[in-house]
Amino acid sequence: MEKIAVLIPCYNEEKTIKKVVRDWKKELPEATIYVYNNNSTDRTAEIAKEAGAVVRDEYQQGKGNVIRRMFREIDAQCYVMIDGDDTYPAEFGREMVDKVLERKVDMVVGDRLSSTYFEENKRPFHNFGNSLVRGTINRLFRSNIRDIMTGYRAFSYQFVKTFPVLSKGFEIETEMSIHAVDKNMLVENVIIDYRDRPDGSESKLNTYSDGAKVLKTIMGLYKNYKPMQFFGLLAAILMIIALAMFMPVFVGYLKTGLVPNFPTLIVSGFIAMAALQSFFAGLVLSTIVQKDRQLFEYKLQMVQMNALKILKETDR
Repeated sequence: MEKIAVLIPCYNEEKTIKKVVRDWKKELPEATIYVYNNNSTDRTAEIAKEAGAVVRDEYQQGKGNVIRRMFREIDAQCYVMIDGDDTYPAEFGREMVDKVLERKVDMVVGDRLSSTYFEENKRPFHNFGNSLVRGTINRLFRSNIRDIMTGYRAFSYQFVKTFPVLSKGFEIETEMSIHAVDKNMLVENVIIDYRDRPDGSESKLNTYSDGAKVLKTIMGLYKNYKPMQFFGLLAAILMIIALAMFMPVFVGYLKTGLVPNFPTLIVSGFIAMAALQSFFAGLVLSTIVQKDRQLFEYKLQMVQMNALKILKETDR
């Protein structure tokens, strides 16, 4: 097991990867720098290898697929994940690593939004999207993560080996944040400087399509992690609709003794049944989620034991 592993997922970053690798070798000389080449069509892999990084390939396209491969293949006491576009300064890496190794923090978030992000980033819809995602997740999950979408993070071994990577693309950061909050892991924020991409370096993030994927991911994870709240809200909405349709029919019946809008009465009844089904679905699923949390705690213990075993074998 290595002490520190710096993970850099890359797709066509030949203009910046050399500087990124050298900056991190200078900042964390004891760390192993891994560059995972994700089907780049330029000289990213070649330049990274010349700069001293360990270069590996992931042929399934998408940042989530690259992170999945990294987390499976590498064993380390602390992981630092950054982008290869030179937007994240390496000088904050030591502080983030110390939080993982000394304070036993599970995930350290490099917070761009509290410093220079809104001044440096020239894409206004990205600024709006980051603020929207941060506000939505912190409200839905009652958390205090200051930057949900940042690609600058540090992780413990326990986090990496228990995190189920389901996303294929840029939704991966959102998934990490929600997973850490839901599983009651220790999360801390470190305010970092952010600099926009240098001239000639192009972002792979599509503002609208990737933004829609992120919002879809949030709703999907909210349903999976908080089923009682999700289905309870759905049940309440359906019941309000059913009552709004039923009350005029009921008032008319009280006045005349007749039901002139019989189809409306039937529809309101079916909607009320759907509301009840939604409510009980939330109850059942919340029980399953609670059981899953109990199993996750057991899994954490197994991962911790495995880490100690690997460290003992490494010391030999």
